[in-house]
Amino acid sequence: MTEGTTRAGFVALLGAPNAGKSTLLNALVGGKVSIVSPKAQTTRTRVLGIAMRDLADGTRAQLVFVDTPGIHDRRQKRLERAMVHAAWQGAADADLVALLVDAARGFGEEARAIAARLRDVGKPAILVLNKIDLVRRDKLLAQAAAANAVHPFDRTFMVSAMTGDGLDDLADWLAAALPEGPFLYPEDQLTDIPLRLLAAEIVREQVFLQLHDELPYEAAVETEAWTERPDGSARVDCAIFVMRESQRPIALGKGGTRIKMIGSRARKQLTEIVGRPVHLFLTVKVKEHWADDRVRYDEWGLRYDV
Repeated sequence: MTEGTTRAGFVALLGAPNAGKSTLLNALVGGKVSIVSPKAQTTRTRVLGIAMRDLADGTRAQLVFVDTPGIHDRRQKRLERAMVHAAWQGAADADLVALLVDAARGFGEEARAIAARLRDVGKPAILVLNKIDLVRRDKLLAQAAAANAVHPFDRTFMVSAMTGDGLDDLADWLAAALPEGPFLYPEDQLTDIPLRLLAAEIVREQVFLQLHDELPYEAAVETEAWTERPDGSARVDCAIFVMRESQRPIALGKGGTRIKMIGSRARKQLTEIVGRPVHLFLTVKVKEHWADDRVRYDEWGLRYDV
């Protein structure tokens, strides 16, 4: 390979809910582009994270990672069906597929079902065992063998998205496996998510983290206004939608303490991401059927009729 060669392509990150895809994406990109919480199914929409990689032979590569919603077989609700469909569509559209497995939980039935379906996708696929810092090596080897017995993966990688262990080898292999071609995005771009959507996602992450089990998935966030101010800062107005009036005081907290904490932490993250002051204003609104709002699915890039 001659110096000056460029490669670029899409890498879909697939996995069961809570496998650590968003944490891995942020680690590979080197910045916050996908929200993370202990709750499964945090990622609702397709998230692109863009990373540049310089290889030893002089090749420069642009890896466009696609963080997809967690795949599971519990698809009773419209939103869940749409999210699972988006995950498989992301795999079909990618150049490479990486199946991420939470090694601390093991190669379970959900991961097994995903691996079994990869043959139908018809794309080169690798296995990534995550959280290796929490698992003995003999158990990791057993999981790798079990997974490769279901699907013959091109390579198996063992990493820790939290500590960074193994990530360089993973990124180098992916970069070298991408097709030759020009870069797809500017070299300094980390994601293709519009700032309005990114703001809503950052607030939603804090809603999940602060409200724990009190509002399981029954909340959505929408950026209602993003206003550039003369001093270079931005005013961002977001609405947190809950499904029932009884959930409003849960989101607000006693004396507004919870909504203030959500706003404070989200504002800090947004300020760091955009590199300038952000003035964040939050309201809580009741919208009983937000999960069946067709317009919202369009904003998330999800198919409504699945």
